[in-house]
Amino acid sequence: MALSKQKIPGTAQHFLECGTEYCERNCEFYCNSCHHQMCKPCRDKHLKIPENKNHEVVLYQQRRRQLPVKKCKIHPTKEIDIFCKECNIPLCSKCSTMQDHLGHQFIDLEIIYTEKFEICRKELSKIHNYFIPTSEDLQKEVREDATEVRQIMDSIRTSMKAEAESLKNMVDTVLPENMEELNQIEKSLLEKLKSQEKTFDDYIAYLSDLVKEFQSYLSSTELSNFATKLPENLKIKSIPETTKPVTPEFSPAQYSKADVDKLLGKITKHDKDLKSDKKQTMSLSASVTKVRKFKVPGVNHVYHVSLDQSDRLWISDSDGNLVQTDLQGNVIQKIETSGRREGYHTVTQDRDLIFTDKGKKVINRITQDNNFIEFINTGEWAPISIHSSHINGDLLVGMKKDRQGKVTRYNKTGKELQNIQRDNKGQELYNYLRYITENINGDICTSDCNKKAVVVVNKSGQHRFSYKGQESGFYPYGIGTDVLGQILVCDNSSITVHLLDQNGQFLSLLLTPQQGVEYPRSVCVDGKNNLYVGQNFTNTLTLFKCFK
Repeated sequence: MALSKQKIPGTAQHFLECGTEYCERNCEFYCNSCHHQMCKPCRDKHLKIPENKNHEVVLYQQRRRQLPVKKCKIHPTKEIDIFCKECNIPLCSKCSTMQDHLGHQFIDLEIIYTEKFEICRKELSKIHNYFIPTSEDLQKEVREDATEVRQIMDSIRTSMKAEAESLKNMVDTVLPENMEELNQIEKSLLEKLKSQEKTFDDYIAYLSDLVKEFQSYLSSTELSNFATKLPENLKIKSIPETTKPVTPEFSPAQYSKADVDKLLGKITKHDKDLKSDKKQTMSLSASVTKVRKFKVPGVNHVYHVSLDQSDRLWISDSDGNLVQTDLQGNVIQKIETSGRREGYHTVTQDRDLIFTDKGKKVINRITQDNNFIEFINTGEWAPISIHSSHINGDLLVGMKKDRQGKVTRYNKTGKELQNIQRDNKGQELYNYLRYITENINGDICTSDCNKKAVVVVNKSGQHRFSYKGQESGFYPYGIGTDVLGQILVCDNSSITVHLLDQNGQFLSLLLTPQQGVEYPRSVCVDGKNNLYVGQNFTNTLTLFKCFK
């Protein structure tokens, strides 16, 4: 048999020729005994040679790698080709017969070499085919993120400067008023003190006259003066009373920081990276335990729940009934609205109730002292869903006009700040934003029943991801977020609650019918990781406690 005409390659090729001289057929087999690659006819010929009858011929993919030639230092004429399992060292066949290795187990070094070679080959393939391309893509994303960070920081700087200028103008208005008030207080106090000073001038003059009178008696030699002129029950007038002036106090540190946070705005730094896969200790995906459930009088379904800061809830159904209740299901008040199967109400940081009227295209506000205000007129756009930010108090509103949808941001005074409608490719992001909420990182999360997706954008309005369920037919309803920034969404199709991480990766089905919630329509989570779930076809609200 002729010698191989090429060295065996280290990695697989698309086409490999037979190693027999003058044979150009495809290589299919490999002789591990003589390290020769061959086609099927050459293999048959190879095995017919008497001295080759015990050769190990295998498929080329199953071949053993040929050992690099290395001479034994103890026996220079021998090649190292054996591995001692007890000593964990390679050696030659002659070394294996020495006293040091008597009774030891040996293995063909070529087998080990082949195994390690294949491991290295596979790892190299992973590096070239996955790790390097993926790293390059992520590096590109990091650069894009850096550009976005710079843009957002510039926007924040501009906003901060504008707010600071507004605050300065406010200070310039308030300071002269406060100074004038202080001047008046000072004038009044000084006038009172001056009056007291005059009283003591008069009293001291009175005492001086008494001193002169008594001295005249003392210096007199006429005893009749003591008997006739000196009063028997002489009393000196009491010292006049004084009042200590009460000056005003100025406490620059007590409220100034809080006032600046409210007026100027506050930068919120999030320690958890948006793209980190690490989970904090408390996670909804661990377990949920039912705490209680109760019927809510005055509603026929529980389509949306808004949390009040005083352990009270606002609950709405599909007929416009909006009920405030405590955690035992006792009704506190009830309002008739035009809202239906959307998240059309929210509670502000000041505990005012905000709710939309999509027919009149207005946003209403009911204050704590029960004043009703038509707060915002939304023009041509009908407000569908609404959420009050726990970060800065902004109002996030899901809007609808014809077949178009958008998210509009208003500040606490009702000033329009931002409109989000399209992605960076000009494509429509929304159609019918049934529910809307905000994540801890400022992401705006919406459930769009017509798009059949959860659509998430960052605070600046850049599209981050859209989640369309695990199977076809995903139909999202109520949406909420937890203290870790995980996203919960009710699926009308699978009748479950899906749990996602901040980047839209599916984590688990948090609630299924087995937990006693058959038609979840609304979800919200408070700051203590208590989960409130409302259902369709019943006025039952269920409270779960979430554990790590």
